[in-house]
Amino acid sequence: MEGALIARDRVGVQDFVLLDSHTSETAFLNNLRKRYQENLIYTYIGTLLVSVNPYKELDIYTVTQMQLYRGVNFFELPPHLYAIADNAYRVMCSEYNNHFILISGESGAGKTEASKKILQYYAVTCPTTEQLQIVRDRLLLSNPVLEAFGNAKTLRNDNSSRFGKYMDIQFDFKGEPVGGHILSYLIEKSRVVHQNHGERNFHIFYQLLEGGDKDLLCWLGLERNPQKYAYLIQGRCAKVFSINDKNDWKIVRKAFSIIDFTEKDIEHLFGIVASVLHLGNIQFEEDSNGHAIIRDGTQIKWISKLLGVHLSILQEALTHRKIEARSEEVLSPLNVDLAFYARDAVAKAIYGRTFTWLVNKINGSLANKVGFFSSDSTRKTVIGLLDIYGFEVLDTNSFEQFCINYCNEKLQQLLIEMTLKAEQEEYELEGIEWEPIPYFNNKIICDLVEQKHKGIISILDEECLRPGEATDLSFLEKLEEKVGDHAHFVTRKLADQKTRKSIDWVDFRLLHYAGEVTYCAVGSFSLTLFQVLCNSKNGIIRDCFLLSELDNRRRPETVATQFKTSLTSLIEILMSKEPSYVRCIKPNENKEPGKFDDYLIRHQVKYLGLMEHLRVRRAGFAYRRKYELFLQRYKSLCPATWPHWHGPAAEGVERLIKHIGYKPEEYKLGRTKIFIRFPRTLFATEDAFEFRKHLLGMVPVPFIYLEACWRGALARKEAKKRTWAVQIIRKFINGFINRKKPLCPENMEFVQLVQYNYLMKLRDHVPKNVLDKSWLQPPSILEETSEMLQKICIRSLVRKYCRGVTAERKVQLQQKVVASAIFRGKKEGYLQSINQPFMDTRLKNDVNPKVLQLIHGEKIKYVTPVIKYDRNGFKARDRLLVLTQSSAYVVEMAKIKQKIDYATLKGISTSNLSDGIVVIHVPEDNKQKVESCNVDTVSLWFQASLQFRIGSGKEGTMVFTVGQEPQVFKAKNGQLTVVRPHLNTGNMTCAFSF
Repeated sequence: MEGALIARDRVGVQDFVLLDSHTSETAFLNNLRKRYQENLIYTYIGTLLVSVNPYKELDIYTVTQMQLYRGVNFFELPPHLYAIADNAYRVMCSEYNNHFILISGESGAGKTEASKKILQYYAVTCPTTEQLQIVRDRLLLSNPVLEAFGNAKTLRNDNSSRFGKYMDIQFDFKGEPVGGHILSYLIEKSRVVHQNHGERNFHIFYQLLEGGDKDLLCWLGLERNPQKYAYLIQGRCAKVFSINDKNDWKIVRKAFSIIDFTEKDIEHLFGIVASVLHLGNIQFEEDSNGHAIIRDGTQIKWISKLLGVHLSILQEALTHRKIEARSEEVLSPLNVDLAFYARDAVAKAIYGRTFTWLVNKINGSLANKVGFFSSDSTRKTVIGLLDIYGFEVLDTNSFEQFCINYCNEKLQQLLIEMTLKAEQEEYELEGIEWEPIPYFNNKIICDLVEQKHKGIISILDEECLRPGEATDLSFLEKLEEKVGDHAHFVTRKLADQKTRKSIDWVDFRLLHYAGEVTYCAVGSFSLTLFQVLCNSKNGIIRDCFLLSELDNRRRPETVATQFKTSLTSLIEILMSKEPSYVRCIKPNENKEPGKFDDYLIRHQVKYLGLMEHLRVRRAGFAYRRKYELFLQRYKSLCPATWPHWHGPAAEGVERLIKHIGYKPEEYKLGRTKIFIRFPRTLFATEDAFEFRKHLLGMVPVPFIYLEACWRGALARKEAKKRTWAVQIIRKFINGFINRKKPLCPENMEFVQLVQYNYLMKLRDHVPKNVLDKSWLQPPSILEETSEMLQKICIRSLVRKYCRGVTAERKVQLQQKVVASAIFRGKKEGYLQSINQPFMDTRLKNDVNPKVLQLIHGEKIKYVTPVIKYDRNGFKARDRLLVLTQSSAYVVEMAKIKQKIDYATLKGISTSNLSDGIVVIHVPEDNKQKVESCNVDTVSLWFQASLQFRIGSGKEGTMVFTVGQEPQVFKAKNGQLTVVRPHLNTGNMTCAFSF
């Protein structure tokens, strides 16, 4: 900053804090004008940047300029947007804290461009890898998509953001951008259906018609001429020469492919855009009963096709409304006016919710997927960019302007509070006494809007929820009743005779910190149901209009309450971060380069709170600098400090200012900085410094002598560099020789280098999952460290895996553990079954209700179909095996064929194959005999053959074998033979009864 002080008479000062007349608005404007006329569009107020839109291209955003500001002290170079971006980035990397950059100003002041320039700066100057380049491309290309769907041409700006945007850029521990997240606020949905003269709808409509290929438009049922669509021509400027819709379309299409949009997503998205255009062309006529009807069904057929909604249901939704009468719903026909209102409401709702879906889709693409173990926990820090609407005062100020101005009240309150806090913290840190600073606290206005039960938003909610039909006049009457005595609120009824003439009967006026604004209360209330869209076949519409909303009987929050909630959340986000501010100013209404409209700029300076901010910054000291920097610049002014000062910098500065002749009231010495109270003191010091430089230049010195001195300086510099290189090489050779010794000065730097290289390599070779047992071989001096890191890594992977296991999956794994204890090493197909999950339930086979009655309500634990083979001829019969808590049942249709109590079981036998054959052993004297027979055998488990005995002393053998097809038959030797197919070719579940 000091380098530009000598030009202050021509170009002004580059920090408003250095204005002598810092309380004079005229002096402020004069300084701003001087700089603007010299194409110096940036000026500081401390660390706040004031930017004036030049309305022309300036050669100050090149890669060279980016590199110039990279890593440089904040005040070392002239004010620039890059200085703000770089300072936030460097402090974030060094102190590991989160930052945000608040960009504000009215439409046309350059907020969106400033946000783009900051993103571009980070994309060029931050460290990069091939993988991170994808993240950067997505961060940069998210802008064109959001601008296409959220920006529009207005009277003030060809690319005006009609929504508020907060973007977090996420950085890892190395300072590399690894992701991002976007929050959007209050998109101007009313623009979809209405535009003022000289304005356009959102860019995407015109881009689609101008740039979309013929086949796409044909599929969407659209014509290329925007004059054919009612929603695009109300502003009477569908074609704008300064906007290249065709080229912008190509950029948006490219961005979709980079941001991971599928072809299905794009197809559904353009289907919605086209449907909105078709909605605008639907015309209603009045039938003989005065009810609205649609004569021409062409447009509604296209909507039905594109949104996947039944034609008749959609037509009914646009011409009728549902009224709840007692416990019934009655369809009530709409008149023509209400039908048009319903049509526009549907168009706004579709577009508004689609924009929210679009932001969420982009967030999914920008999500942090890069880092150690690919976990979000690795994200260290963020820099937020807040591009928010400025304070607006229009001829007619609607509900949207009310929300915008309320937002600016909150942000102004935040700015003053955080500036005061930063000033006070710096003074206390430096050990300088803090004196309270009086300022206008706009909390009284914020409370008027947002206070519970008493604020304007709460009154609006009450009116929407009260029984009966809420009207604009009833809302106004309630405001007069509740807040009529507030000093910052006026209506026609409450105003004095002079003010009353400027306020309509349906208006109310708020006295904001930036001036008075009159709001129109008409149109505050609307409620439309869009149940028909919940069943849409368009994937995006189905995501935006959820059936669960229809089931929710609670009255939805009003738009004002939703906005207040989101704004409160935003303020909490900002309060948790370190701030930087960019205040954008529009120099004239006609977008003319070089034109400086004093009246317009004076108004912006007021509502941006610049004079208030300057007063807070100047209440103490105009200039503060670290001792080292101050001494380095001005040491030539004192013989004791020139050419070198070998003591502490603080003592050198104290000696310097005493020699110059600073008076006690002109400065204070802090712990690390010097504080200068008056700009004239600094200017006198700077002028003395410039004079000293000129004196040095006037000393007659032979050119040859100067050249010899310069050559000597260069030679000494090179010699010093070579000496340093030799010392480093020797040091590391010595370190290698002594590498196996305990840590000592001889090997310390070598060991540190080895450690660093190993850890950097290990970073790229860590295991990606629990089963990956690979690990980079460490050098001998790092074996213990490597072992500890490996344990930490495995524990982290296991922890991540366990956190991802659902409750259902946990139960399945627990069941497999139990099964493993039983079958491991005993079943032929055990190893092949490990990867197969357990079935969720064995209760899928329906049990006949009559059987459930016969079971007497016992809790069923397991049901499976089985095949029963008779003892005579082994005839197969289908049965159900039902296991309860106490018994096993064999069921045929609605009959219980047999019941076996678990208490009577002697054992269970299974084959050693994966054929699912089970034999249940029952004692011979058991009363519950199966067809007067039972099974009694030695409890031999997992056998290839099984001996059994059938009542009356008859014995037999059951043989298990493997074959091509599953079958059960009586062999020639009379033995029962069970054949199981080869492994993995099929399973067979059987039950035997003899």
